[in-house]
Amino acid sequence: MNNISKLVFDPNEIVNFLKSEISLKEVCQKILFQKVICQAAQERGIIVTIEEIEAEVNRQRREKRLEKATDTLSWLTDELISLDDWEVGIRNHLLSQKLAQTLFAKEAESFFFQNSLSFEQVILYQIIVDSEKLAQELYYQIEEGEISFYHAAHVYDIDEKRRQQCGYEGKVYRCSIEADIAAIVFTTIPKQLIGPLKTERGYHLLMVEELIPAELSPERYQEIMNNMFQQWLAAELDFIRTYAKII
Repeated sequence: MNNISKLVFDPNEIVNFLKSEISLKEVCQKILFQKVICQAAQERGIIVTIEEIEAEVNRQRREKRLEKATDTLSWLTDELISLDDWEVGIRNHLLSQKLAQTLFAKEAESFFFQNSLSFEQVILYQIIVDSEKLAQELYYQIEEGEISFYHAAHVYDIDEKRRQQCGYEGKVYRCSIEADIAAIVFTTIPKQLIGPLKTERGYHLLMVEELIPAELSPERYQEIMNNMFQQWLAAELDFIRTYAKII
């Protein structure tokens, strides 16, 4: 057993350490968020059942490969928490999920379809050079097959990381690309050379390997809902702080 788990910490010692690490505000904010969640859930009659907590406990045990009860107790001891502490944390997490679902389930889907263009992606390769003449020469050399796009990126790109990756930018969202370039990139047939295009960063040659249409996957749906929920929490907390100052 880890000897640290046998140590006893004074609460003031913990608070003082958080202050010294400039972390106290962050912890306090999380506590306030949880208070907001509990109050909002209570107002809406949202609860977490014992069965739901037990199901999540079992899921996490499988995930952490805690096959025996003794394995679980040993892990809890090492984490300096009790079984009750763990279950409270699970309850809070499940309550947060349920509240987010209640508040934003429909809004998340609507947001996606209203902003579907923002969720389009491409697998993108790019070369950026600081000379228009060089960019034009590379364009013709690549088109004529005198040099491959990837080798040109490896030799001539102004960015070291992109040179090492032979121009590979990875999966890129439309909103991450300059608007003028995005309009061309997302309407060009994959594997077709694009450019040269000028921006403040230099002269661009681009090649799209694959267009990835916007899709409301379970992961995307959860991401949008979580973002909405976090924005709502922040707004609620700001309102409470403002109201507290007034009274």
